[in-house]
Amino acid sequence: MFSRIFLPAAAIATLSSPAAAFASGNAPAFYDGALCKPPYTMQSATELYDAAEKLAKPDTSLLTAYVYKLPSDIGQDGFKTHEVVFAGSSVGVLIEGARADELAARYQLEPEKSSILGTSTKGYARVLPDAEQPTADMGIVSVVARESDAIPGKTLLACEFVSHADREALKSLEGGN
Repeated sequence: MFSRIFLPAAAIATLSSPAAAFASGNAPAFYDGALCKPPYTMQSATELYDAAEKLAKPDTSLLTAYVYKLPSDIGQDGFKTHEVVFAGSSVGVLIEGARADELAARYQLEPEKSSILGTSTKGYARVLPDAEQPTADMGIVSVVARESDAIPGKTLLACEFVSHADREALKSLEGGN
């Protein structure tokens, strides 16, 4: 259902009914998903995707990521967004403006060591604590904020699951065996 972008893979929040939550004025569901609140499950990723599909059809496609433009601002903490992004098995939001530094400060993210093969011009991440890693044997869940030439004038905020195999492949490709 989901495709790959410059994110290896990512994560989502668990909600009983995201479409109903959004319709009843609880718009933070998608934004919370981008913040890994609560951490990833494949079921919750599917629920958020289905909720977005009920609210809108993809407005654009960025490198195989699907962007859903919602009718109202769903931002939080002073960040504005009307756009939900699904890429790989990830969910995120596109924050208006180049705001990676501010997102990093607000959500305690650290500079990324990898440039994700040059796709991210500025990136930050925070790995969730062990107790919040739903599939630690398979990979790692992180909150990320990235600016990229692929999404000018926007900053991706997402919950990301990276499999151990993808992490090793990225290290190898970037020369960091």
